[in-house]
Amino acid sequence: MLQQLYSDLIKQDVKPFLSKCGFAKKSLNFYKVTDSLIYMFNFQKSSGNSADNVMFYVNCGIYAAELAQLQSREILTAPKEAECHFRARIGEIVKSVPDRFSITPDTNMDELRKTLLSGLEEVIHFFDTMTSARSIVDYYTLGSFLHLGEESFHFLLQSNEVAAAKNYLKALQEKYGTEQRWSIFENKYNAIFNKYGVESDKL
Repeated sequence: MLQQLYSDLIKQDVKPFLSKCGFAKKSLNFYKVTDSLIYMFNFQKSSGNSADNVMFYVNCGIYAAELAQLQSREILTAPKEAECHFRARIGEIVKSVPDRFSITPDTNMDELRKTLLSGLEEVIHFFDTMTSARSIVDYYTLGSFLHLGEESFHFLLQSNEVAAAKNYLKALQEKYGTEQRWSIFENKYNAIFNKYGVESDKL
């Protein structure tokens, strides 16, 4: 019964809402394709589900063919969430929404529906600010994230944005430099700088 409530939620609420926003459903993924990016939502059921508790996650992704080329990977038309260049759970983007939704016999489905749809709407507003591969690179470099680090350095150095690349390297070193694994990343990043004939200015 709870499984049916989940299926109905996707079919009767999520699908019509995302369709209006330009997303097409393929399995448990919803895609919106533009000239430069593919935006997607992935609905992932928890492995710990039971007869009286159906839990699910909403994963959000953005795929950029330009970044896939930097990775020397095949260009995809319907990437899985794990193949996207930007990846986040809905709760990371919309703080008022839980990372994991749960349907139990006591769940108020109207409240859950309202929370989920308003969260999806907020993510779509966020997607609207991410309009290019550069937007994704900026997101991860400004936040000093290791995720997409190598691709970001390639992207910046190919564009001859040496100062931005060096600032990003400095920020990463300040954030992660004391960790044992840092030397592995540093060697990778230095190799990328060398490829473009740029001194990485080791700190």
